[in-house]
Amino acid sequence: MKVFDGLRQIRPDLFKGGSSDDRDWVLALTKALYGLKQSPLLWHKKLASVMAELGFKKIESDASIFVFYDEKSGIRVIIPVYVDDITICGKDKAKIKWVKAELKKRFKLRDLGPAEFLLGIRIIRDRAKKSLQLSQRQAIVDILHKFNMWNCSPVTTPMLTNSSLSIADSPVSSADIAAMKDIPYHEAVGSLMYIAIGTRPDIAGAVGVLSRFSNNPGMRHWTAVKHLMRYLKHTLDLKLTYSPTRSLDRFTTYTDADFAGCQDTRCSTSAYVVKMGTGAISWASRRQTIQTLSTTEAEYVAAVAGAQETLWLQNLFSEFGYSIPSSPLCIDNESALTVAKNPEHHGRMKHLDLRFYWLRHIVASGKITLHHVRTDDMPADCLTKALGKNKIAIAQQQLGLFL
Repeated sequence: MKVFDGLRQIRPDLFKGGSSDDRDWVLALTKALYGLKQSPLLWHKKLASVMAELGFKKIESDASIFVFYDEKSGIRVIIPVYVDDITICGKDKAKIKWVKAELKKRFKLRDLGPAEFLLGIRIIRDRAKKSLQLSQRQAIVDILHKFNMWNCSPVTTPMLTNSSLSIADSPVSSADIAAMKDIPYHEAVGSLMYIAIGTRPDIAGAVGVLSRFSNNPGMRHWTAVKHLMRYLKHTLDLKLTYSPTRSLDRFTTYTDADFAGCQDTRCSTSAYVVKMGTGAISWASRRQTIQTLSTTEAEYVAAVAGAQETLWLQNLFSEFGYSIPSSPLCIDNESALTVAKNPEHHGRMKHLDLRFYWLRHIVASGKITLHHVRTDDMPADCLTKALGKNKIAIAQQQLGLFL
């Protein structure tokens, strides 16, 4: 209505002799307004055009990242963008200063200096040790206060090892449904999911299981959510730490799977963890969309998902200017590793969809090399199943979570 009122004041002649009903009018906007559906796309197009003027290239692997590279000087600047939050990464301070100055000429912006907080994640640098740490401590504190769990008793595991949640635990009677009506299950799981995808891969498996019951959660599911919050209270100060290692590989992928772990569908859970240096840079825990008939099949399907992430990261780094001809993929199942290398056991796997055979071609091309690791050395293990206190402590270190 305010748009029409303003139009009447500016151009009263448009309303002479016409209908006074605003519903008869259709306006064509000459400039995007904040909150409209097309505004994000128009903002992205505007930003992309400005970055192109400055010599930046929008990469194909991720449309929200712009890269500047000068072959003569070797200067490289990488700019990832989240809506209107821009982070400038580079070694040449003069070039970074120039980029800031050029952006100021075209946009109203605030220079917040070296990144200390980004999207609720605290960034801690130790240049002497060549390490970088990411922490969501404050976000976890806020969650615990929001759901009245700040004074809870801490526990040492994300999930109880002897608990198997299922749809059978969902409320059926009207009394049980009424009891869950005012419990903020969806909101709590959503808050925990942000922590899980941000800096805490150790809870990704637990959050994945809890999210399966969002349609009709029961009291037992809610108890598991509170248990996970109690674990976060115990591990409040853990930080995802990146520091150099002796490995010659730029990153390493680990894949794992349970077998028929979902009590309702009997589907397995796939998980992968990609590590760079001491810390994980990418991870996922998802229930598989098919029912596998053996541990070998479940592990093989998980390896396919890990290989997809590996190839994407290879493409991403190549657009950054770092060529990675081959990357290791580690599996803790010997038979799955054998199947991925050659069709030796094809008779046992011939019923799988053709898309899963893609992994063999990638391995044969040399883009991915397969390696066997012991289960005790598998950082993705905690993303597929509930582990005990001692194994969770080991998994935290394997994932790069340190105090």
